[in-house]
Amino acid sequence: MKFSIGGSLKLAFRPWVEGLENIPAEGPAILASNHLSFSDSFFLPAVLDRKVTFIAKAEYFTSPGVKGKLTAAFFKGVGQLPVDRSGARGAGEAAIKSGIDVIERGELFGIYPEGTRSPDGRLYRGKPGGLARVALATGAPVIPVAMIDTEKIQPPGKVVPKLMRPGIRIGKPLDFSRYHGMDGDRFILRSVTDEVMYEIMKLSGQEYVDIYATAAKRQIADAEKAEKAAKAEAEKAAKADKGE
Repeated sequence: MKFSIGGSLKLAFRPWVEGLENIPAEGPAILASNHLSFSDSFFLPAVLDRKVTFIAKAEYFTSPGVKGKLTAAFFKGVGQLPVDRSGARGAGEAAIKSGIDVIERGELFGIYPEGTRSPDGRLYRGKPGGLARVALATGAPVIPVAMIDTEKIQPPGKVVPKLMRPGIRIGKPLDFSRYHGMDGDRFILRSVTDEVMYEIMKLSGQEYVDIYATAAKRQIADAEKAEKAAKAEAEKAAKADKGE
């Protein structure tokens, strides 16, 4: 990906980067980033010398047909790991195991604590499972990362990206060794996650919303549905008034 796509991305979009010195030259680390666009998983690895392994839903690797095979080949090629979301605890446990495996190999593991893309450009509450548990189970440092303006380049549903400069700010590593062996304490997991999200907020300058992004997406979808229903009802009433 770095040789075939990374160079082209840097040439076309010219992303600016701050804090590259905070990425270790070797050894494991967790890159915890905000998530504004599908393209986040391309811009961040493109500007780093080291490989970053993210996780992706297993459906990207198992879809049928030519398109499915091409999609699977692409995600494998850029180093993403399939996560099976079925089973008793779904993607959470699979993501944690995948993350620990990557860290134990001495590599960089990339994760989006929000769990999904932001629906409106704001920063949402981090989920306390994957990020904190991998960090506490492995002792790896957590490096906060802020993607800047990538949602303007490729908003959800837009296929052709807009040519403009995105930014990437990389913060100083966070050490959570003081919580070693406490990965079963939900209050500790929440504390670790909130500390990381606070650092991401400072780096990104985003407005913070203390609810999960998945809940926000449901609220937005419900509001759009209600608006459409109200509009349809108004049109129906208007036709009735005209005697149609």
